[in-house]
Amino acid sequence: MADETVGVVGAGIVGLATGREIALRRPGTRVVVLEKEPEVAAHQTGHNSGVVHAGIYYAPGSLKAELCVRGVSLLREYCQEHRLPYEEIGKLVLAVREDELGRMENLYERAGNNHVPELRKVSEKEIREIEPNAGGIAALYSPRTAITDYRAIARRFAEDIESSGGEIRLGYPVTSITGVPGGIEVTSAQEQDKERLGRGPIRVDRLVLCAGLHSDTVARLAQGRPEPRIVPFRGEYMLLKPDRTDLVRGLIYPVPDPRYPFLGVHFTPRVDGSVEVGPNAVLALAREGYTRGRISARDLAGLAAYPGAWRMAARHWRTGVREYRGSLSTAAFMKDAQAYVPGVGVRDVVRGGAGVRAQALDRDGTLVDDFRVHRAGRVTAVRNAPSPAATASMAIAGHIADAVFADDTDA
Repeated sequence: MADETVGVVGAGIVGLATGREIALRRPGTRVVVLEKEPEVAAHQTGHNSGVVHAGIYYAPGSLKAELCVRGVSLLREYCQEHRLPYEEIGKLVLAVREDELGRMENLYERAGNNHVPELRKVSEKEIREIEPNAGGIAALYSPRTAITDYRAIARRFAEDIESSGGEIRLGYPVTSITGVPGGIEVTSAQEQDKERLGRGPIRVDRLVLCAGLHSDTVARLAQGRPEPRIVPFRGEYMLLKPDRTDLVRGLIYPVPDPRYPFLGVHFTPRVDGSVEVGPNAVLALAREGYTRGRISARDLAGLAAYPGAWRMAARHWRTGVREYRGSLSTAAFMKDAQAYVPGVGVRDVVRGGAGVRAQALDRDGTLVDDFRVHRAGRVTAVRNAPSPAATASMAIAGHIADAVFADDTDA
């Protein structure tokens, strides 16, 4: 169906990659990306640590495993073509205790099933050759793991959409999604001076929801499934002081706990030369709660009313207490980090930034691990897209476009 208009709600990296994919796949289709903020990549994309994940962690056969490995290749090529930062600095996944060796072995087998390139086991001696200041008794080494600038990539995706005849409409918070004959009408509550501000109703033939931290609330506007709900987790970082960044050469990660979807405190060099330490993972008191003082009564009330939140709390409260201890105490935070780089201490770091992860939660209290994309009629909704969504963004975009056009006979 040519000469359609496809709307995309959300100008994070997944929404922009999807808009770009649709414009490339269906020449003649007009793409309109709607974003409530005054710029693209304002939330999860803009607060991303910049890691291009190789696919080590994800369950074989999952969307994460499939789309991450495919996405790495697409992203690398895109960055090379457009001269965007892409540095393969390598990653060590360190076991620091004997009881982690079994989990590390399982991770190695999983990565093999996911076809992670050039991953190998390394000994304690080899760890020191790769990272002279690292701790650990054994490790997995992924030399192809890279870092990039996802905000810059998102901006380039936006340029691609506009050059294809599409539009990025900023400052347009979507508050109403209504089915109308032959299409969908999308409206913003900002009614004052509609013509000048461009906030009047927008008519589209199909709609894709990539609303990140607000994905559940926007899906409900489109009469989508009430679950999963989004629970915001804030990840807080320390920064190594400039004269201590030479403590690490590449990425240093722990062996993750399979019961929890977060990867633990790690060391992350950035393309600007800085080195982050973190993050922790604490429940944010607002969907956009980048600081401790940011509190939303509405978000808290919604969380308290959801049975899944209480079931999650009962299951993970001990981990939550430990994470909050690290949030409130730099010494406690750095104690975890010292297991991986023993020479680093409180005096070597300053408080850095924070990001908020949109973590989907089922009613039974299960933290949703895999990507979730649902389609109902003319609306396709991304309901869960946590890490490695930025890495996999171009592959996710292809998966979403497949869903959007699945029932077309003239594709």
